[in-house]
Amino acid sequence: MSVMQLPKVLLVEDDRRIATALAQALQSNYNVDMAASGKLAIYKCDNNDYDIIMLDLNLPDLSGFIICQQLRERGLTAPILIVSGETKVLTKINLLDAGANDYLTKPFSLGELKARLRALLRDTSRPSVLLATTRLCVSGIVLDRTSRSVMRNGVEIKLRRKEFVLLECLMEHAGSVVTRESLLRSVWHTTDTYWTNTVDVHIKHLRDKLDRPFDQTLIRTVHGLGYKLEALQPLMAVEL
Repeated sequence: MSVMQLPKVLLVEDDRRIATALAQALQSNYNVDMAASGKLAIYKCDNNDYDIIMLDLNLPDLSGFIICQQLRERGLTAPILIVSGETKVLTKINLLDAGANDYLTKPFSLGELKARLRALLRDTSRPSVLLATTRLCVSGIVLDRTSRSVMRNGVEIKLRRKEFVLLECLMEHAGSVVTRESLLRSVWHTTDTYWTNTVDVHIKHLRDKLDRPFDQTLIRTVHGLGYKLEALQPLMAVEL
């Protein structure tokens, strides 16, 4: 495989020594581009196609949180891997909600970094059975992928980014149990079980918006396994 065919990674790191060492360690498997600031990273993403963004949380000009938000608002679909020494769970949850796909805590081994990059690439290249459909309908819930909107029984439900993707995953498997591990892979693009609490937190938020205002509960907990969206009628996948 030639260098041009290698997956293209944007490494956003202001410490030149660390950036150079990481680029050298990854160069046999990835085509690595570098940016030393948040503004430069955004500019490069606007003008290049990357397969993965590796983003340091603490940059001199913009925070990783703001960079994630701006990149997603500009339409970036490539997975974003946050690399930081910050260990607070709330920080990680906020970054995932802002558009990050995974979070790697410093210090880390090169082997773990490469494994996470491979996992992110697998998830973005895996075809979805219902990917071609624009609208999912089940149990009175209508999820529109084009407008990123959700309605239940004709009432619009405002969801955040991760809540939308979480509901989308549950609807695709309506009537079946979806394990926490499966949700981690599909929604957060990670296999690290450390994040299972994040799944539970987002399920609670989703229930507050989707179930609590209505008479019938649709999102069920299957203890020891995961969650299930009740299918009161068969799933309809509509391509418009």
